[in-house]
This record gives sequence, C-alpha cells and structure tokens, in this order.
Amino acid sequence: MATQIDENKLNAFIGKMLGDIGGAMSVPTARIGFRLGLFEALAESSATAEELAARAGGLHTRYVREWALAQTANGYVDYDPATDRFSLSPEQAMVFVNRDSPVYLAGAFELVAAMIEAEAKVEECFRHGSGVRWGDHAGCLFCATGAFFRPGYVNNIVQSWIPALDGVEAKLGQGAKVADVGCGVGFSTLLMADAYPASEFVGFDFHAPSIEEARRHAAGHGYGDRVRFEVAAAKEIGEQDFDLVTMYDCLHDMGDPRGCAGHMRHILAPGGTWMIVEPVAGDSPADNMNPVGRLYYNASTMICVPTSLDQEVGEGLGAQAGEARLSEVIREGGFASVRRATEGPFNMVLEAR
Repeated sequence: MATQIDENKLNAFIGKMLGDIGGAMSVPTARIGFRLGLFEALAESSATAEELAARAGGLHTRYVREWALAQTANGYVDYDPATDRFSLSPEQAMVFVNRDSPVYLAGAFELVAAMIEAEAKVEECFRHGSGVRWGDHAGCLFCATGAFFRPGYVNNIVQSWIPALDGVEAKLGQGAKVADVGCGVGFSTLLMADAYPASEFVGFDFHAPSIEEARRHAAGHGYGDRVRFEVAAAKEIGEQDFDLVTMYDCLHDMGDPRGCAGHMRHILAPGGTWMIVEPVAGDSPADNMNPVGRLYYNASTMICVPTSLDQEVGEGLGAQAGEARLSEVIREGGFASVRRATEGPFNMVLEAR
C-alpha cells in the first residue's frame, strides 16, 4: 500500500530545505565579502554596486553587484530598488564588521568551509572508526576555530566568566599562576594576561602550529616572562602549583578527558580552581534540539568526535556532552566539588575544586 503524503508537511519541509541549502550556498560569497572588505566598505554608507566596487579598492563592478544582490537575498545586507543602493544596518554590522562584537561571525563561515573541506577524511572515519588528528582536518582549521571563539572570549572571559568563580578574580588581581590548557592560538590566554597584569600565564597546547601562532600574537606586547606558550599535551604538563587552570572549549575534544581531569588536579596548587568552559548543552539529546544544538552537533560530528577518536582512549564525549556527564568526568579526576558557575547562549562555565 502506497504511503500517503501530507502535502502541507512536504511543502513545509521543502521550504526548510531551501532555506538550509541557501544558507550553505551563502558561505563562499560571505567569505569573499569578508576577505575583500566589502562588508566593511558598505558599513561606511549606502552605495550603488559601482560605488561599492570603487570603495573596496577598485573591484569589478559586475561581480560586486551580483555579490550584493546575493547578500540581499541572504538577508545579510539591505537594498533599496528605487535608488539601486545597498546598505548595512547597525545590526548587520555587528555580525559582519565589528570584530569585537559578541556576534561577529567571520570565524563561523571559515569553520564551515574547513568542515566541508575535511568531509572526505571524516567520511572515511565512519567506515573504520578511526579519527582525524587535530591540524590534519583541512586548511587552517585551528585558525578558523580561534577566530570563531574569539568574540565570545572577548566579551565574556573577563566580564562574566572569571568573576563567577569563587575568589579567583581577587587572586588574579593580587598575582596568581595560571595554566590555560588547550589554549589554541592563544586568544584566551592573552585576554586574561591583559586583564590581570600581576599574574603569570602559561598557555599549553599539543598542536605545535597553534603554539607558534600564539607566540606570534604575543610578540611585541611587552608581556616579558609573565606570559609564555608551550607545546604539551594536557596529561603531559610537567609544571605544577597553578592557582587556576582554565580550559576553553576543549575538554570534550580530548581522547582521555578522565585522565586529563586527574592530571589537572595534580598540577593545581592547594586551594586552586579548575575552570572548564564547554558548549552549553542539556543532559539529554532531546534538550539540544534547538539552533545552538544543531550548530554544535554538526561541528562535533565533523571536528570534535574525530579529534577525540584519533587520541589515546578516544572517549569521544562530543560537543553536546552536557553538565551531568562532564561533572562525572571531572569528579572521577578527584575533584570533590563541581558547579555551574555561569552560562550564556553558547557556553556554560563549570568550576571544579
């Protein structure tokens, strides 16, 4: 017997798919807009395609017009057909122009492109249960990841995340020793170092090219010996007596997060604190069926799980592990107290003692 098709459901689903595919097709054109400075040029004032092409450094008008119409169809820029002029609203500029905005999304487009480039490698993992080594995914994934997380760090680490910890901000103000584990290209480490000049910071990451980039970011800022970056896997850090250990969006990527938790307890000074920033998530998949969960589950499939499965143990927590499972992992490392100190639209902050 033939399955009865509900035409209304079908049409609604097709509408959703057109929106999703249109969004996917916007990735290359938006990236071109970022790289060629078209969004920034349009933020200055409204412009015809010819004016925008000239303002962006003498680009070809025909390409710029098609690009601008594509961004209009995307809803990324505004268009007045009566005057044939394009413009960028203040809200759109927060996403496409203002680099310190909490919703600046240039890094998100770069991350999507890297995920697509790594598709064949991850597909092979499905067949064999293998993983993809961090840095081997595609292009400069670690650069894209750093750019993606940077706006959230700029707007939260000093303003809300560290102040939510018990007594930590006062310690940092007086002078503390901090390990930023899984620091990537160093944005989080340097933000803390700028805010707390009396303290000493060491950024650790197992990916040597990320550490090289972090050192490049730090060069010339006058940090002296109080900020440095070292290549080391989380469980192999030899230094001890840290007053604060931070992990930003990386515990779930580790192959052996339980072993890592035990080592974090080992390198903390008595009375020290471990701050774990993780993607916000509920404790069951049903809790995560929302736009943020959609973003993280897809990124986790393409990046987080393959990265974890490439390492020893390969637990594969995934980006949507949830507070209960993460707390279990942390307590297994010997921490008596784990609490959610604060949260935002994209992250939750756990404090372990």
